[in-house]
Amino acid sequence: MEAELSLTTPGEDEYRALRVAAGLSAMSPEGARLGLPASWCSVCLRHEDELVGMGRVVGDGGLFLFVVDIAVTPAWQGRGLGRRIMQALMDEVHARAPARTMVGLIADGTAHRLYEKFGFRLVGPGAQGMLLRL
Repeated sequence: MEAELSLTTPGEDEYRALRVAAGLSAMSPEGARLGLPASWCSVCLRHEDELVGMGRVVGDGGLFLFVVDIAVTPAWQGRGLGRRIMQALMDEVHARAPARTMVGLIADGTAHRLYEKFGFRLVGPGAQGMLLRL
């Protein structure tokens, strides 16, 4: 049983459902409607048309990019799909982003171990990530 990867953006409802299923915070319908089309790059993993994994990169495309929405449905976790998603996103970043672009992310829990494999480094204690939720 293999999931098919594509450089596509998920639909609003399936995006919102997968975030919650994967343990990420819920997003509003309006936020999904406005935000998803503005993705700089988006990856979907599907099995028989069902969204089982996703990831996106958002940002201005030249100075700053941010990796978001790395999510895999629980039934598909532990199969290396997060790594496949990150690899596809990072392939796009390396191919399309100019030199010196800053690429950031917020790693929940022990997810930093996955992101370190792609060259990301923890910034603390010299800097701290901050977040404002509206």
